[in-house]
Amino acid sequence: MTKKLSRPELDILKKYTPGKPMEEVKREYNLTEVIKLASNENPLGPSPKAIDAIKNEAANVHIYPDGSAAHLREKLAEKLGVCAGSIMLGSGGEEIIKMIGYAFIDNGDEVIYAVPSFDLYEMAVNLMGGVSVRVPLTKDFEHDFEAFIEKVNTKTKIIFVCNPNNPTGNIMDRNKVEYLVNHIPEDVLLVLDEAYFEYAKVNPDYPDGLDILKKRPNTIIIRTFSKVAGLAGLRVGYLISSKSIIDEMSKVKNVFNSNRIAQAAAIAALDDEAHIDGTVHLNYESLEMMKNYFNKKGLSYVPSNANFIWVNVCCDTRIVNEALLKEGVIIRPGFLWGYDEYIRVSTGTIQQTEVFINKLDKVLQNNL
Repeated sequence: MTKKLSRPELDILKKYTPGKPMEEVKREYNLTEVIKLASNENPLGPSPKAIDAIKNEAANVHIYPDGSAAHLREKLAEKLGVCAGSIMLGSGGEEIIKMIGYAFIDNGDEVIYAVPSFDLYEMAVNLMGGVSVRVPLTKDFEHDFEAFIEKVNTKTKIIFVCNPNNPTGNIMDRNKVEYLVNHIPEDVLLVLDEAYFEYAKVNPDYPDGLDILKKRPNTIIIRTFSKVAGLAGLRVGYLISSKSIIDEMSKVKNVFNSNRIAQAAAIAALDDEAHIDGTVHLNYESLEMMKNYFNKKGLSYVPSNANFIWVNVCCDTRIVNEALLKEGVIIRPGFLWGYDEYIRVSTGTIQQTEVFINKLDKVLQNNL
């Protein structure tokens, strides 16, 4: 009998399924033009300042990066009003979530999170032999914090809260998050995934995780340059937490997990507030266009404070997804999360949003 080489945890580990690349869709459907509204990317691209920084840093890639990312952390600390020692860089939010798993999840530890939410929580838990405690969203697609609290026991190690939630785009407001914070033990690690923070903070009811961290040291906040800064291809995420948490996570961090070009681009992106503001403004213009169309057609959707929206198209999204691909539009079909009639669509430029609306209208007319 051949000896099994892989860890037993891999037997239940599911692979993450990213959105289809545009090049693949072009080849598969013989298309010359494709718009991708599937991965919550910035339709404006990166800041011109970030592009210049990338070009200027290219000649230095033969030199290892600063493993501590000191300059970037200092810039972030100044912007956020925290000390640089409370910030750690990661190769996107994905690596940060895995580092949390490596540092804190032991065999049998229980981790609570909502479903559907970001799939990588489950992967991090399962990889380390933890136990996923999956709490379904309410009928209004909100985190059921009362159920979260009921699930907490002596084995509970971590609670993940994706806010705004992915794939639904809605926020859990300040009062609801405070209710959760006030009813869970201090020794449970609370992870606030704020990947869409810059979009969400325009809502006055959105809670800033930094306010929670000030009162609750066993809290981790995850943010990223992938979304609003348009640096998804460079993988620059960061976490903010207390010194004790940072000290432990530093032990599992890859030495050079943030490369030279990524650090240079992120530093420059922080200096271009006009680009960030323009991105957020365009996001809500695109959302408004889509909501107007959905309202006209009587399609229900979840109010979004992210750069995507979750909408019920009233027919099988396997069919809708395939039909839109043939029309050159890439979205994320809801059947991937167990919701057969919902789609998640990212915001785009005004032109891209118009194309999406027209193509969706054509597809729905043929299938409803």
